[in-house]
Amino acid sequence: MKTLQWTLAAVLLCCHAVAGADSLLIRNAQLHTMTAAGTLASADILVRDGRIAEIGSNLQAPVDSTELDAAGRPVTPALFAGITALGLNEIDMVWPSVDSAVTQIGSPPMRPEFNVTSAYNPHSSPIPVTRIEGFGFSLLGAMAGSSIIGGQGRTVRLDGGYESFLGDPVLFISLGESVSTLAGGSRAAQWMVLEQAVAESESAPRHGDHTLLTREGRAALKGYKRSGTVVFSVHRASDILQVLAFAERHGFRAVIEGGAEAWMVAAQLADAEVPVLLDPLQNLPDSFDMLGARLDNAALLHAAGVRISFSGAGTHHARKQRQLAGVAAANGLARDAALAALTRNPAEIFGLPGGRLERGAPADLVIWSGDPLELVESADHVILGGRLQPMRSRQTELRDRYLPVDATLPRAYIH
Repeated sequence: MKTLQWTLAAVLLCCHAVAGADSLLIRNAQLHTMTAAGTLASADILVRDGRIAEIGSNLQAPVDSTELDAAGRPVTPALFAGITALGLNEIDMVWPSVDSAVTQIGSPPMRPEFNVTSAYNPHSSPIPVTRIEGFGFSLLGAMAGSSIIGGQGRTVRLDGGYESFLGDPVLFISLGESVSTLAGGSRAAQWMVLEQAVAESESAPRHGDHTLLTREGRAALKGYKRSGTVVFSVHRASDILQVLAFAERHGFRAVIEGGAEAWMVAAQLADAEVPVLLDPLQNLPDSFDMLGARLDNAALLHAAGVRISFSGAGTHHARKQRQLAGVAAANGLARDAALAALTRNPAEIFGLPGGRLERGAPADLVIWSGDPLELVESADHVILGGRLQPMRSRQTELRDRYLPVDATLPRAYIH
């Protein structure tokens, strides 16, 4: 009997611990769910074990849970920081700290087997700088170095973990004027070498042939045919049409990054169900590939039925993605669509479980001081994987150290 009592007590204690473990209750929030439910006023959201357990009104808090009163402030899914080198590049001008591209490698020249995730450092200082601004995930990009095929990357949750990768690997290919020298100096030669690379991935070249790929590279490229996601960095409308034809011919699932002239071929992109990650600030003819750039690119693509997201702020300014969304909203894109482009859309584009606030979804969310598309507002709390993240970065530490509290004495000298 005593054994039974001890067993029952242990079970009850265990259940109590589970109920209270990793539980967070946010009350009185303006909840932007990014689902068919829309925006909920004065809603509660219960987080348990890293996921959203319940959304409603007057929810009961589990024992020992943490409670936050949003006081009517907006709560959204954590934002997408775009394609970056967060955790890969510490200082762009210091090459030993740059791991996002292959720039010095011998023959064969194309290395699709190169995967930047093996160099990811979750303790890199730009990560918390980005995270405290409300950004929870980013796609690590393999940049064009010695080849138009940059290599592979993957989406990562910016929670400081070593195993925080999400979704499947993604292949990166750069095209157009900026990389023409990597393929003999001609735009047409880019397609020539890409077709040769695809042909090599299907059957090993004969001995003595000039090859573009290693054996591992052939296997990597072949793995993307018929199902894999390939991000094509491209701007010119005619090049985008070439991408659509190439992707259909070989079975790649294409995503356009850049797309300054994408609005010109919006109907074709919509028909092919190819999404675009664009920079709404690209509104000037900075190159011959961008002569048709315009501020309402995002609005025109969205109106045509193209799924859009944003990228282009860069690694060290990834937090400015909100500004990109705000510029798009100021030039014809509905505000709800702009917010979706920062949350739900990138999650859907790259096959991620988040981007929405609904029961069972990962608890990656942000409590804002106000409208997240207004730059005067900021993130008050960032929750990733159900855990409150520290709202500190190297920049906040420098601010706290050197911001004078006594006008006559620098803070560094105050103890």
